[in-house]
Amino acid sequence: QVELVESGGGLVQAGGSLRLSCASSGADFISTYAMGWFRQASRKEREFVAAITWNGGRTAYADSVKGRFTISRNNARNTMYLQMNSLKPEDMAVYYCAASRQGERLWSTTNEYDYWGQGTQVTVSS
Repeated sequence: QVELVESGGGLVQAGGSLRLSCASSGADFISTYAMGWFRQASRKEREFVAAITWNGGRTAYADSVKGRFTISRNNARNTMYLQMNSLKPEDMAVYYCAASRQGERLWSTTNEYDYWGQGTQVTVSS
């Protein structure tokens, strides 16, 4: 059973930066999984933020975060990251990491992911 644990959330002023981490455990082949970040703001649907293939060779981003957020991974550490710069109040949400067994694909929909973390809160003050 794969376990994903997010960390790095917190309170930041608009224009500031945060780096989220997603540590994975419980599967020998997690490094072969594609992974992604999603977020869910209060009273809104969970939405796609970014995705990365198993080897980090390809990435994808939601239009709302392109140029500000960067997804990356370190398979030796079984960890994925989301560097968030130039944060805006509209970025405030609970951020979730997810893993998909289909390592070559960049999924932007929640139903394509097999495992989820519990989330970490990102609060952006204006």
